[in-house]
Amino acid sequence: MTPSEIRELLARHGVRPSKALGQNFLADENTARRIVRLAELQPGARVVEIGPGVGSLTVVLAAAGAHVCAIEIDRHLLPILEEVVSGLDVEIVQADARTVDWAARLGPRSWTMVANLPYNVATTVVLGVLESAPMVERLLVMVQREVGERLAARVGDDAYGAVSVKVAFHAEARVVGTVSPNVFIPKPNVESALVRLVRHDRAPVEVRDPGAMFDLVRAGFATRRKTLRNTLDGRVDAERFARAAVDPGARAETLSLEDWARLADA
Repeated sequence: MTPSEIRELLARHGVRPSKALGQNFLADENTARRIVRLAELQPGARVVEIGPGVGSLTVVLAAAGAHVCAIEIDRHLLPILEEVVSGLDVEIVQADARTVDWAARLGPRSWTMVANLPYNVATTVVLGVLESAPMVERLLVMVQREVGERLAARVGDDAYGAVSVKVAFHAEARVVGTVSPNVFIPKPNVESALVRLVRHDRAPVEVRDPGAMFDLVRAGFATRRKTLRNTLDGRVDAERFARAAVDPGARAETLSLEDWARLADA
């Protein structure tokens, strides 16, 4: 849909974009088609879309032959969404993607997530899906550029942090494009990134307790400028650092996923 069509829809239904919900509606068909192309969908694919808003991306997903489960938290947008996707293979669900029961909603079959995620919940939603929705095997998400770089960062990247380690445990993530703020209504103050995540068939490292490892990772990154000896004081002693072959004088951003797994097991 064009910007004028979106403004007309919003005005006719008496709806304004919500700052609290981080609503920036996609208003460029070329960008929507680009997202669908990067998602690499096959005809008949099952797609879950978070935050469809006014349906700009939803209609292009359906036109590509996908069955779409569109999860929207804002009840005020439901009449607009129902109007826009009428007659298409789209199921509209009013729910909060941060708390939805994915197993009950999607079942065991394979799904792809394609979404323009609100900036304020993007990381929470992506990590929640990776942790608790194994049926979602691939994701193509549009997020704030800084968030996207963090999701896909590797050791040595400036954006590398606790979130990067957690994502790497579950999936292979890569930034596959950027999006100008000019294609949204209202226009955000930041550039967006398109991130593709492909879930691992099995975890790339063996670790006895992944939850304990992630707790250790969060503690390690809590104060980035401090050494692990200081940030993990009381958690890991010199003997355990030695057993894991990890330098206690190193900083968290220098440790790979494999390093964290060894340290957690030690």
